[in-house]
Amino acid sequence: MKKIIAMLPLFLAGEGEAERIPVGGQAVIEGVLMKGPERWGLSVRNPEGHIESQSWTNSSMTGRMPWKLPLVRGVVTMVEMMSVGFRALNKSAQIAVGEEEKITPKELFLSVAVAIIAVVGLFIALPLWLSDLGMRSWGLTQVGKNVLEGVVRGAVFIAYVAGIGLWSEIRQVFRYHGAEHKTINAFESGAEMTPESIRGYSRIHPRCGTSFLLIVVAVSIVVFSIAGHGSILWRIGSRIILLPVVIGISYEIIKGASCAGFWGRFFMAPAMSFQYLTTREPDLGQIEVALTSLETALGRSLSPHPSEGEILE
Repeated sequence: MKKIIAMLPLFLAGEGEAERIPVGGQAVIEGVLMKGPERWGLSVRNPEGHIESQSWTNSSMTGRMPWKLPLVRGVVTMVEMMSVGFRALNKSAQIAVGEEEKITPKELFLSVAVAIIAVVGLFIALPLWLSDLGMRSWGLTQVGKNVLEGVVRGAVFIAYVAGIGLWSEIRQVFRYHGAEHKTINAFESGAEMTPESIRGYSRIHPRCGTSFLLIVVAVSIVVFSIAGHGSILWRIGSRIILLPVVIGISYEIIKGASCAGFWGRFFMAPAMSFQYLTTREPDLGQIEVALTSLETALGRSLSPHPSEGEILE
């Protein structure tokens, strides 16, 4: 339950991947969720050491009008990833801790409510209050105030991720995040898909949602500046209302950078460096789970599996 509450702000912030790429993923509790062209695949290590997998149809709205239009598709993708992410997070918790400890709808509602309060309080209200304080104390211009608000928002999020990363159970999730990235990097490079081969690939990936979040911070400085000024309630409300616009623009930036080769990677390098906080080096057993999840999402085997229940060290 505590792990879900700690992780949900990351889902609410908009984890996702570019739609032109056929695979993407998310780390969950003791497992990995992968998205293929036609289905989702979830694989989780249960308490007995076996990998449990399941799949369901990927019926994205972004292939249809008007949802595939630029700016709109980014928001739709985020909503879909949040919905599927909640489902996978809930299921992974059930498998990882045992069926007798299922998360009830009341507990899931509480988790979502706490996450929303955290997002609004930490990432909207707190930066606004501190930027107001800075304007009064340091005589900042309105432009300087907007920049300070964005910087504080980014700093708060980085501090939040660094803080939960000190929790051993969240570090385990971050290892699965690293396994997810290594597996996708190996797959997209046409490598031999074995845990040993995948282990040599980078745990950093240009389409990671945590890189997307730093782009969101930069875009929000510009968009929220256009919203104008007013009471604290107006400014909080305007930022909530304009968040889909920020997400839509940020998605298009990420999508464009992913198509731009070297210069796209160069542009994204500062944001990608943030992934060193949200990923850890996985072991072979965690890579095995990520590989199984990708195979489940694709509906085909990519390499021979270890025997059922075998845990790689």
